[in-house]
Amino acid sequence: MDIGPYSFEEFLERASAFHGNPAPGLVIGGYMVELARSRLPQRTIFDAVVETPKCLPDAVQLLTPCSIGNGWMKVINWGLYALTLYDKYTGKGVRVWLDPERLEKWPEIRAWYLKLKPAREQDKDRLLNEMRRAGGSVCGVSPVRVKIEEFKKKSRGAIEICSVCKEGYPSNDGSVCRKCQQASPYMEIES
Repeated sequence: MDIGPYSFEEFLERASAFHGNPAPGLVIGGYMVELARSRLPQRTIFDAVVETPKCLPDAVQLLTPCSIGNGWMKVINWGLYALTLYDKYTGKGVRVWLDPERLEKWPEIRAWYLKLKPAREQDKDRLLNEMRRAGGSVCGVSPVRVKIEEFKKKSRGAIEICSVCKEGYPSNDGSVCRKCQQASPYMEIES
């Protein structure tokens, strides 16, 4: 079964080039994206919601025009291996998830997904072969309507110059930038 315009092997190569390796989550994510796309009317201008930050957003970025950078993909960290593609104007869409109830015939996919054995003990060739054979059959699919108003871009305000660090920042963040408000993950060191 192909994944988008790619054969399985071509998709593994694209996944490796983009993600660093053909991660199982990215591979099964390719099938998930295709399931959702196939159920949208042709020529739908769509956005995406992904319910985990792990691997699945990369499948969306590889196979659709949606990315975090262009704002057409939102990532919600619910820890669920699921995605939704939806009409950006009406909210009508399709949610696809990796369905544990459909994994009984696929022991390597099940062991990977449910973390029944550590990654180093998994047989990656067998796992990818099961994914190739299973395709989207391990996924649940449901029509949904996304509350698009919750995903509308909100203005961050004008750009101000922080009085502490002298960098530009959105004025809606306060009287100084967030970094200088102690929200920074950095510690200053002397060079």
